[in-house]
Amino acid sequence: MKNIAIIGSGTWGVALAIHLSNAGNNVKIWSFTKEEADAINNERKCKFLPNAIIGENITCYTEIDKVIKDSDMILHVTPSKFVRATIQKYKEYVTNQPIIMCAKGFEENTLCTLSEIIEQEMPNVKYGNFSGPSHAEEVSIGIPTAIVIASKDKEVQDLVQETFMNEKVRVYTSDDVLGVELGGALKNIIAFCAGIAAELNLGDNSFAALVSRGLVEITRLGVAMGGKHDTFYGLSGLGDLIVTCMSEHSRNRRAGRLIGKGYTVEQAKKEIGMVIESIDNINVAYELAKKYNVEMPIVNAVYDILYNNLNPKDAVAMLMTREKKSE
Repeated sequence: MKNIAIIGSGTWGVALAIHLSNAGNNVKIWSFTKEEADAINNERKCKFLPNAIIGENITCYTEIDKVIKDSDMILHVTPSKFVRATIQKYKEYVTNQPIIMCAKGFEENTLCTLSEIIEQEMPNVKYGNFSGPSHAEEVSIGIPTAIVIASKDKEVQDLVQETFMNEKVRVYTSDDVLGVELGGALKNIIAFCAGIAAELNLGDNSFAALVSRGLVEITRLGVAMGGKHDTFYGLSGLGDLIVTCMSEHSRNRRAGRLIGKGYTVEQAKKEIGMVIESIDNINVAYELAKKYNVEMPIVNAVYDILYNNLNPKDAVAMLMTREKKSE
């Protein structure tokens, strides 16, 4: 039995809490709002996980120091745009616990990965990145799931694997932190495109082309930034890409569908009601592609849809009529 601190009371934070508590651990969650903390503590509910059962050994606090104190590991599960500010709230309370980043995305104004933020804010801490095809809605009700823990520290890999792994969650280890992290962050953008494609009724052929060529773009950028090629064809790359592009659980795919219907970005955000990492990170991927001189036509097209008023149907035509290439 371990004491687990979870920073963030959204769907993924609560789903991880449920899994870990069912495995016999004590779990404390930090919430930014008293309303969410009260719903977890008093009603044993999470608004966006209606079928989930929140056990009695899960407690939610709005005081971040109470969550960190006496914990064996810290799972960071906030949206990417809040990662740095939240770390700054709790880093003074961290002793020797590893930080496990369970969020996916980038910091928009710096183009930093979330691991880079950890390194900048807490240069001496051990950390890992937890990623893979894992919808919160399914993990919270015990549907079998496989996921990856990536860390430069073997002890961190082993700790997370030992703590999480049972008949419901299978955990693989990796030392390619950057590759695992980039696969999880970039796939949201392709899933957003998959939503647009679905709304345009483009069909299975188009979907397969989008996913396969999207994976090529993710891999190109990931390798240019220092990730390992094979990582992007594993759980945190191809696996996460498939599940996010195919499922209506995916808020990124749902947001793409809304854009395909003609919604504005703000209307889509309001309709989804949760943070949409793809919209927050499309600009980052566009800038990173320029920085590393990587060809990413799908990313460029969706950037133009969001920021330059390109019609989605025109974007499809542009992609299909690009200059001839070999695969």
